[in-house]
Amino acid sequence: MTKLLHIIASPRGANSKSNALATTYVEAAKAKNPDLEVDVLDLFAEDLPAFDGDPAAAKMTFFGDGVMDASKQAAWDKVAEITNRFISADHYVLGVPMWNGGVPYRLKHYIDIITQPGMLFGFDPERGYFGLLENKKATVITSSGVWAPGADAKYGTDFHSNYLEWWLQTIGVSDIDLVRYQPSLLTADPAAGYAKAEAEAKELA
Repeated sequence: MTKLLHIIASPRGANSKSNALATTYVEAAKAKNPDLEVDVLDLFAEDLPAFDGDPAAAKMTFFGDGVMDASKQAAWDKVAEITNRFISADHYVLGVPMWNGGVPYRLKHYIDIITQPGMLFGFDPERGYFGLLENKKATVITSSGVWAPGADAKYGTDFHSNYLEWWLQTIGVSDIDLVRYQPSLLTADPAAGYAKAEAEAKELA
């Protein structure tokens, strides 16, 4: 059975276009495959632990810096629990609005928790970083109010979809579909832009 992890990265609920488009995709995928298992992860409702002293120190032990003691191990066990939920999925669907040129802070927080050595990536001095995930797929739904591909620099820079594609590829996910609703505000016909993105999401599903 295929498992889909639907990651909600906006706190705006039904008012979020990225949420709506991602939900459209998930519902279309579920209609096509009734046996699809869907796990919904709302990052603004989830209790995500701080990635602070103990988990950060635990991470560094994998690079030979320090020793894993009981407090570090307990923190690392929580990181592993959250990361294993991510690893268990076959397909990731992310609805992500652009915030200040990048991704919402709760998504960055989640990425920093789960992107760990020995779980999502490996490292070798000669080879560099390499992803540990295999046979995974991602569908990324992006929205932004003003920025759009090819926009003049005065409208901002994309540290949003570029970052998400880089991160997914770094952890081993190379099968990536990207649906854009950009821009949603600085456009003469936002409804037409949304309808186009909605149709693309349904077609991909």
